[in-house]
Amino acid sequence: MAGHFEATPGGGAAVALDEVEISILRSLAVQLLELIGPGDTPADGEDPLAALFAEGPSKPPSDPALARLFPDAYGGPDRPAEGGKPEGGKTEEELRELSSEFRRFTENDLRSGKRDDAVTVVRTLDALSPTGDGGAVLTLTGDECRSWLRSLNDLRLTIGTRLEVSDEDEGGEGSLYRLPDTDPRKPMVMAYLWLGALQETLVETLMP
Repeated sequence: MAGHFEATPGGGAAVALDEVEISILRSLAVQLLELIGPGDTPADGEDPLAALFAEGPSKPPSDPALARLFPDAYGGPDRPAEGGKPEGGKTEEELRELSSEFRRFTENDLRSGKRDDAVTVVRTLDALSPTGDGGAVLTLTGDECRSWLRSLNDLRLTIGTRLEVSDEDEGGEGSLYRLPDTDPRKPMVMAYLWLGALQETLVETLMP
């Protein structure tokens, strides 16, 4: 179990973490919450139902990591037009307008979901009962597994954007994975790889 998730009865999963790993995971989840930002809460006297229908932003985030977490639904640099032609025969301007409309009505909910997932990571880590060496076994329910899986993916997307991970890097052939120990990016690269291993084994526990 050490270092990787294993399935538990009832559709959950468990992993043994040492004190340093617990600290790193919690710190990363808190940083993710700070990046996503707080949710909009109704002011005193404001109808809470109105907040449910509040419109979100219409433009992509300026922060590259946030833009990766909340990409445009249509077009954009991450969605190249097939064969060099605009999607569905629409112009780039029309695709931008579609993306803007879609973002206005979906981004708030997406942010809320990502916040909830990251909060689940923090809360489950805080609920651990450390052993004598400071480590503990993290045991998750099925729902908590899915929240963890989504948050691990968000963390890897964020770190990967900060590191400018390329397709070659993902294949293990890029220079990023061959950094010397003196490179200041090395700890973040190691965290990126470790989160990927956790994510992979957690996916395996959820497979039928």
